[in-house]
Amino acid sequence: MDQGEPQEIRHQSARFADGLMLDCGVQLPELVVAYRTYGALNAACSNAILICHALTGDQYVGENHPLTGKPPWWDQVVGPGRPVDTDRYFVICTNVLGGCMGSTGPSDLRPDGRRWGMDFPPITIRDMVRAQKKLVEFLGIDRLFAVVGGSMGGMQVLQWAATYPDHVFAAVPIATAAYHSAQNIAFNEVGRQAVFADPDFNGGQYYDTGRTPAAGLGVARMVAHITYLSEEALNRKFGRRLQDNDLLRQGGLALFGDIFQVESYLQHQGSTFVRRFDANSYLTITRAMDYFDLAAEHGGDLPTAFAGTPTRFCVISFSSDWLFPTAESRAVARALNRAAANVSFVEVETDKGHDAFLLDEPDLHRILAGFLAGCARHAGLAT
Repeated sequence: MDQGEPQEIRHQSARFADGLMLDCGVQLPELVVAYRTYGALNAACSNAILICHALTGDQYVGENHPLTGKPPWWDQVVGPGRPVDTDRYFVICTNVLGGCMGSTGPSDLRPDGRRWGMDFPPITIRDMVRAQKKLVEFLGIDRLFAVVGGSMGGMQVLQWAATYPDHVFAAVPIATAAYHSAQNIAFNEVGRQAVFADPDFNGGQYYDTGRTPAAGLGVARMVAHITYLSEEALNRKFGRRLQDNDLLRQGGLALFGDIFQVESYLQHQGSTFVRRFDANSYLTITRAMDYFDLAAEHGGDLPTAFAGTPTRFCVISFSSDWLFPTAESRAVARALNRAAANVSFVEVETDKGHDAFLLDEPDLHRILAGFLAGCARHAGLAT
């Protein structure tokens, strides 16, 4: 089933007329979940892997993006012969609830015929997972072989394991945490305020004005992107190099403009982002991340979230990730140990920062492939 989008792209999607009850107490009158699948579902429906995307990702994990034409966002991981092998596994990836690539979100029409805009109800990571669960059932799958994701995707992985433990054989949360820290909430708020301050934001009802809050959303992306990198990665890529090496010799000092290469890089990140992402979706999803606190959902005790779980876990962090530092992944692993869960924990040594899970990181790929292969043997999946 397909749903048309304002960008005139039709996304593969499932429509649920019964809607979805959200954690905030609002009943969405209708739910649409946009998704893509790769590989083939086996006869026993036991080889399905759900990939959960990060904040600005989408369902196009294994093919070129229909808006930008860019390669798949996890091309290093998902595909034939890769760690998540589409010759062996049936891979599902959804656009999260609140997104802007086909799933129900702020740019959609509400019952009165107007777009939701800022009236779209607040959502949580658990709401996103409930929407994904409806899609998984729609596809005829009772138990996922694995749920895998990084960053906000890792939050979804943890939520899946806590909410539906009997429906997840293996879980791989990467570069994530069981809650959003005060520092991360602060960075998100700076981005949101940049969007609010853009005169084209128009209280969130910019869809029919012919303008979008591109400047504000671009700044929000620039701020967020800095947190995805490490100091070592920035120094290696840019250092203090100028756009024009003759600038100083020519007496061309200036206060404004992209004088340094790193400035040009960030401006490029911002300008390309606004072409594919909706500002109201950005506000909605960043707030969902801020609300995430898995321990709080279970009386303040994180091990309780996983009590008695049959799910096998592989928790992965990166040594240079300061957005979701290794200490937070260790806390998840300790909680799983206290819950007597089957858990492995690995810190990957890298200087690439938080975004290492999206980059060419051979150690990560070997760990992921090995863990899934081991789980497949335990699950009795045919090789």
